[in-house]
Amino acid sequence: MVKHIILWKLKDSLTDGEKEQVKDGIKEGLEGLKGKIPGLVDIKVQTKGLASSNADVMLDSAFESEEALRGYATHPAHVKVADTKVRPYTEIRLCLDFCE
Repeated sequence: MVKHIILWKLKDSLTDGEKEQVKDGIKEGLEGLKGKIPGLVDIKVQTKGLASSNADVMLDSAFESEEALRGYATHPAHVKVADTKVRPYTEIRLCLDFCE
């Protein structure tokens, strides 16, 4: 099992209301990929961090293998979500991939 964890910080130029809309869109878009991408075992998006957090959104996903993770990265459904709901609104992205 391969875990793929991403933390994003949204752009400071977004209002609080815009940030909430963006977080909802990221959650809906990414979690909507479940069952659509080969080798994607689980996908969850956290958007309700505590005040002590310095990230706005966390992706917690699991894949059958590193090959499945590579396929996810280029899968058209994932690329569409990333290009329309994530990348335009984020300024910092951190990633940790590891085997469980």
